[in-house]
Amino acid sequence: MFNFLEAAPVYSYSRAQAIADGDLVDVSEAARSAGIVYPVALTAFVWRRYIEVPTGDSAGQSRAGRLWDLLWMFRCAARRAEGDTLPLQLLVAIPESEPFLINEAAPQPATGVTSATHRVVTLRAIVGPGDTLDPVITILMPDED
Repeated sequence: MFNFLEAAPVYSYSRAQAIADGDLVDVSEAARSAGIVYPVALTAFVWRRYIEVPTGDSAGQSRAGRLWDLLWMFRCAARRAEGDTLPLQLLVAIPESEPFLINEAAPQPATGVTSATHRVVTLRAIVGPGDTLDPVITILMPDED
């Protein structure tokens, strides 16, 4: 009988390959400055949608500031979390002209901002083994793998 546990994998896609290919964006250096000790990567979609500053909406916005906000909110969520997957919510400036995605909601009126300027965004963070089996963190859309 064939033993799957002893078989060599046909193909595997490493985290390093995903970073080199641009499927993941390594933000570990910024994460360390936010007090996160494990390597952190964002999916390319999360980077483009929530970290890149929208065209024509640069007033008070920067990649570094948006990244810091995401990493800080992750750190706060991680302190309360149990398990290896946690939901993460943050308020992100997104132009009104952009359509809402399924993980985005209009902010509550009491927050002082409106859906014309901001959205409450829900993301997902996974802590798991990296290429060397040391812990790594990946922040992704709720429906991404």
